[in-house]
Amino acid sequence: MNAITPAPGSELFTRFAETTSRFASQTQRLMDIAGGQAARLRAGMPQLPTGPQPLPLRSPAALASDFSAYMIDTLQRSALFWDVMRRAGNAFVEHERAGCPPVLFFQYETLVDGRSLPRPVNYALVRIVPPADAPETDPEMRPFIIIDPRAGHGSGIGGFKSDSQVGVALQRRHPVYFVIFFRDPEPGQTILDVTAAEGVFLQHVQELHPKAPKPVVVGNCQGGWAVMMLGASHPDLIGPLVLNGAPLSYWAGQTGRNPMRYTGGLVGGAWPASLMADLGNGRFDGAGLVMNFESLSPANTWFRKYYDLYAKVDTEAPRFLEFERWWGGFFLMNAEEIGWIVKNLFIGDRFAQGGLRSGARGTFDMRAVRSPVIVFASAGDNITPPGQALRWIADVYRDEQEVRTLGQTIVYLLHEDVGHLGIFVSGKVAKKEHAEIANTLEMIEAVAPGLYEMQITRHADEGSNTPYHVELIERSMADIRSLAGEASNEAFPAVAKVSQLNEMVYEMAVRPVVRALATEAYAEFRRQTHPARLRRTLFSDANPFMPLATMAAEMVRPHRAPAAPDNVFLGMERAAADAVEAGMNRWRDLQDAWSELAFHAVYGGLAALGVADGDSQEAAPVLDPQIAEEVARKAGDDAAVGGYAEAVVRMMVLLADARGGVRRSRLARSNALLTGTEPFSAMTGRARQEMIRAQSLIVTLQPERALLTLPLLLPTPEDREKAMTAVTAVAGPEADLGEPARVMLARQREVLGLG
Repeated sequence: MNAITPAPGSELFTRFAETTSRFASQTQRLMDIAGGQAARLRAGMPQLPTGPQPLPLRSPAALASDFSAYMIDTLQRSALFWDVMRRAGNAFVEHERAGCPPVLFFQYETLVDGRSLPRPVNYALVRIVPPADAPETDPEMRPFIIIDPRAGHGSGIGGFKSDSQVGVALQRRHPVYFVIFFRDPEPGQTILDVTAAEGVFLQHVQELHPKAPKPVVVGNCQGGWAVMMLGASHPDLIGPLVLNGAPLSYWAGQTGRNPMRYTGGLVGGAWPASLMADLGNGRFDGAGLVMNFESLSPANTWFRKYYDLYAKVDTEAPRFLEFERWWGGFFLMNAEEIGWIVKNLFIGDRFAQGGLRSGARGTFDMRAVRSPVIVFASAGDNITPPGQALRWIADVYRDEQEVRTLGQTIVYLLHEDVGHLGIFVSGKVAKKEHAEIANTLEMIEAVAPGLYEMQITRHADEGSNTPYHVELIERSMADIRSLAGEASNEAFPAVAKVSQLNEMVYEMAVRPVVRALATEAYAEFRRQTHPARLRRTLFSDANPFMPLATMAAEMVRPHRAPAAPDNVFLGMERAAADAVEAGMNRWRDLQDAWSELAFHAVYGGLAALGVADGDSQEAAPVLDPQIAEEVARKAGDDAAVGGYAEAVVRMMVLLADARGGVRRSRLARSNALLTGTEPFSAMTGRARQEMIRAQSLIVTLQPERALLTLPLLLPTPEDREKAMTAVTAVAGPEADLGEPARVMLARQREVLGLG
């Protein structure tokens, strides 16, 4: 026994005990995951009828009539369906031959071509030309710059329709700019080169609008982390940041859901991406990324979207063809680019942990971002779930008070069910969430620093000029952690360590052979025969049989006879389609369950053995206690410094703190006060924002002193009366304030001696 078990008190015994404890913890975790997956799979089982179901009563003659009508309808739909598929295939081929230009709905003109920069990149800055029916843009209004994801597809999803992020901004007369990219990367370009080029674009926009506030920069999906890199590296050039479905915390998510985050571990790390790039003669094919996204919903990828086209072929063709034009445009990346993304973000999660290198300047620090950040995520998004969109906030900042101390404003907005692409392309989302974000952005810099949730509800008054009621509600890091799910999981650091080892082996033993054998001709052959491309080109006119579909469709159209909606055979078809979709979803759920179990079994076990010791995620940095004490003392001293302007801002911050949030109507009144009345209107935007941050810091660190020193800032009765009148006008009717805010308002009157 002594030969097996280390002696108590020895270093070996301590390590043995720690490893045993880790294995017990990981085993319990694995059992919990297995139990949770089993419960979810049982809950997802189709409910069988509890008794005989009544069949529709139809006479034999009626059934024969239905069958005849159904057969005519289905043959006609088949002919029309294959003709639409041929048109989609031809559109794909033509789009590829044209170099996959952006799919923007709007006309545009190129301002800066990144291919002409000292470090060339395949990016360009374009200006959106407003359509004839849009109002003329105002050069002194805040410009919008939209950056789309480069995740396999081309650019344009943010301006894919008239009801889009671009359309929303144009309707409000904002100048709009778009960062597009070309299919082929420039030789040797890196992600850091792209960030530098986007900084040049940003500077150019500011030069075009010297009298306008700093531009809003919108990042869609992976464009979101590009925007945050831009904000961290150019904090003085950038205005509010809007992150739509942007994955910044790749390890975050909820157990039993979000299976895509396990993919890197299940394939052994980053080396498969390097292999694919080497087989592509130094360029990674974005079609592979698209296939990964499609694998999350195989029922929709391989069946439902085509069945929906077939079932509603008379009306569905334009929407199908429009979407396929973007979804079927596949772009390339350099090996250095995809390797950087996979190793630093997908596998390493280094952005959220503060370890993302920025070249000679050190690291990209999200705490260096000083502009307000608005995060839009959806519970229905299985590509960027809320955890990946939000968890970085809790990783970067210790708590919500630190957010305020650093003068940062972070607002997040959650949708209940829209999918990942719906965040960018849904007309309903554009008219509601994106429209309200744009409305709020005009006033966001008047908000006191802090962490808020934006809630949008329909206005009770049908005759209101604004259909929606918007409120910013103060939230805590506990709220973020609850939404995001687990993130500090030992299995993920183990993935990063295993990935480093596998990558080292690949680079030493395999890469030289692959690079020696891969030629451009072979790489192009692989690209053209990729399943994502082949399933489109096979239905184009390159297939000699497809012109027959056109002939059949032309014969059918003059004689189109749809079956009646209550046709019994049509109902059977819909039921069969639903069953096929349910079966494929069931298969997906089983696959996801096994993937999660395998991931935690392998990497949880490796973590228990200490594979990733020293590499686990560190807690968010915190201010040194002595520095924190000095900051609090200085805030107390500053509380007695200032005049009318500081007092009014402080009083409004105290009220907002008491209420726990701010409605947009009050925010609008506050913004009007701070920009349209003296002495605020004489200040620059930066000066106003700095004043708001300074007063918010005083209220956060010294709330009682902030209140009691108000008379020092307002020494005369006239100033006190004027300040209280301004603050109560912003606050609105006291009956709507809530008890804590009414108490604070009464205390302010009492302190100022106003009764």
